Amino acid sequence: MDYPHPWITLDSSGNPDLSHAYSTGIGAWDKIAIQYGYSQFSSGTNEHEALDAILSKAQADDLYFISDQDSRPPGGAHPYSHLWDSGPDPAAELDRILQVRNAALTQFGENAIPMGRPWSEIEDALVPLYLMHRYQTEAAAKEVGGLNYRYALRGDGQMVTEIVSPANQQKALYELLKTISPSTLTLSESLLKILPPRPPGYPRTLESFAGHTGLTFDPDAATESATEITLGLLFNPQRASRLAEYHARDAQYPSLQEVIEATISVTWKAPTAHAMQAKTQRITRSEVTEHLLALAANNAASVDARTIARAEVLSLRSWIGTVSAASSEDKALNTTTLARIDLFLKDPEKFVPAPPPPVPPGQPIGDDQY
Repeated sequence: MDYPHPWITLDSSGNPDLSHAYSTGIGAWDKIAIQYGYSQFSSGTNEHEALDAILSKAQADDLYFISDQDSRPPGGAHPYSHLWDSGPDPAAELDRILQVRNAALTQFGENAIPMGRPWSEIEDALVPLYLMHRYQTEAAAKEVGGLNYRYALRGDGQMVTEIVSPANQQKALYELLKTISPSTLTLSESLLKILPPRPPGYPRTLESFAGHTGLTFDPDAATESATEITLGLLFNPQRASRLAEYHARDAQYPSLQEVIEATISVTWKAPTAHAMQAKTQRITRSEVTEHLLALAANNAASVDARTIARAEVLSLRSWIGTVSAASSEDKALNTTTLARIDLFLKDPEKFVPAPPPPVPPGQPIGDDQY
């Protein structure tokens, strides 16, 4: 079930271009479904064979069906079945979308709202732009610990299952980790200055960022929401369990340990950032810790996934105990993190993970019944 994201490009001047946002006409799979469902065959035709021929032609053209049920779950495994993704290569498209997002955020300003509207409405325009990469992030995440498969029948000649190649998994992980970098998530001072509190009659809605600062816009909440999207997918217990399984089956596939350590490397072990980016960095470090602890405590994950996560918790604790904090805020985070880890280690079975930060709703079609 593919619902393509609006196709946004950058023109020769580096400006976002929406002139080809939507294609016209029906898609290739729609044509196959109509042909299969409504074809009228001449008298004497073996209808079963004729219908099979339609599907065989679709298979030869690399067109196949994967259900909504398989596409929606955050722990989904299929690397090519998503909602609102674009492009044939999920990771490469995530990189492209991040470039478009950066260009759009650089130019974002008062033209985002009509003349005469409250300045506060600019926040409503910011939310979908700031989270513009969320659907492609989900697509790329499904390559990590991903399994390509078909609803094959015995004797139909289709591929049955195929683990996503190590190279594609590594490429996807590299792009995913870009989405939680301080440079990606930190809003500029010039933008923050034009985000005022809301006047009476214009309250925040379900689609707004939550916040910790009362009536004022809270950039931390935006960072938390975006970070939650990526880490919620990457540290999903089903994905973690598959990573452990596939690596055990064949060591060429990335391990769960490798994924966790790569995430810690670009957050906790990255060079200390400055100013607002340092604040963003502390948020991502805190969120990584919480997701790692949640995975280590999650009995829905496999034994291997839980034990690997717990080993990485111990490793992180040991590392934090050896580093010098660059600021009082960093020192406070380090101290709090060590206390949080010690609480987990005291009794992992009774540990209660912190609730994830709220994220504005995103699935554009259907519901979350799966």
